[in-house]
Amino acid sequence: MHTRLAPSPWIQRWAHLLPARARVLDLACGSGRHVLWLAERGHALTAVDRDAEALTPLRAHAECIVADLEAAPWPLGERQFDGLVVTNYLWRPLWPRLRAALAPDGVLLYETFARGNETVGRPARADFLLEPGELLQACEGLRIVAYEHGFLPAPERFVQRVAAVRLADESAGPARHALG
Repeated sequence: MHTRLAPSPWIQRWAHLLPARARVLDLACGSGRHVLWLAERGHALTAVDRDAEALTPLRAHAECIVADLEAAPWPLGERQFDGLVVTNYLWRPLWPRLRAALAPDGVLLYETFARGNETVGRPARADFLLEPGELLQACEGLRIVAYEHGFLPAPERFVQRVAAVRLADESAGPARHALG
């Protein structure tokens, strides 16, 4: 029996930004720790990963799509979601697709490895590590609710993480999203 990994504290902290019964895409979801946690909170999940075996136990909780995000066409067409969750995954060519998949007032929760991680473990290749401020640049035009870049212990790692919102109407004034 596999032990269920705990959701990222970052995702847990900022998930309150998602509207009730949100349509959420968990991209490169792996074992589905966020799929299961968000499904328990009443959200409608779409899980995408290239590992069909990893998706099998998630089928009762989410629409599951097996896709190689790096070598195959974008598997979601023009679909949009109220929330996007991405953790421990970086494929820069997908950033325009992620922005397009985020519905107006949609929430992006993103956390992945940053430069410096090569000093403490894997991933260590620059292709898989964000440069300083790179995640903020990728979120240009979104309302940044929270951002962190730094070192985390247990396990030791360097990360960047963001909680951001695609505002439906910038002229409507400042968005009111409660800080966690």
